[in-house]
Amino acid sequence: MKLIILDRDGVINHDSDQFIKSPDEWKPIAGSLEAIARLNQAGYRVVVATNQSGIGRGLFDMPTLNAIHDKMHKSLALVGGRVDAIFFCPHTSESNCTCRKPKSGMMEEIAARYGCSLQGVPAVGDSLRDLEATARLGATPYLVLTGKGTKTQAKGGLPEGTVILPDLSAVVASLL
Repeated sequence: MKLIILDRDGVINHDSDQFIKSPDEWKPIAGSLEAIARLNQAGYRVVVATNQSGIGRGLFDMPTLNAIHDKMHKSLALVGGRVDAIFFCPHTSESNCTCRKPKSGMMEEIAARYGCSLQGVPAVGDSLRDLEATARLGATPYLVLTGKGTKTQAKGGLPEGTVILPDLSAVVASLL
């Protein structure tokens, strides 16, 4: 089985320091939906792993998060793409949960759900915490320079072997 793990905000859609709090605020990054469709056509299972502390902060609720993801699913379907599963952490950093990236609980759940090791699995993010959460389990970290990616690259301290590419389309082109 070919698996890829994608962060959501800053990788698939434009990010916001004020959080993506409604379906209207969810706007795909140019080419990202088509890139996911290419992954699907190449036989990849596409999984999203995303911190969504806006829930824990009371900025939006589960029905709103579901509506945002529904918009993403429908937008993907229009270009022949799909996401196989979405894993998310609703907690704030203060809650000290095990699922919030950079901790690897969400990634361990993905590995358990798919019955596989994450060794060598491409994992795409725009922040250091995205990369750390997956690299710890042997995944191959990909930093995209969309979202917070440029700032993340400038800060340094990336996991060993991090591949840096302009955006999700470039990641998919490198994999295929």
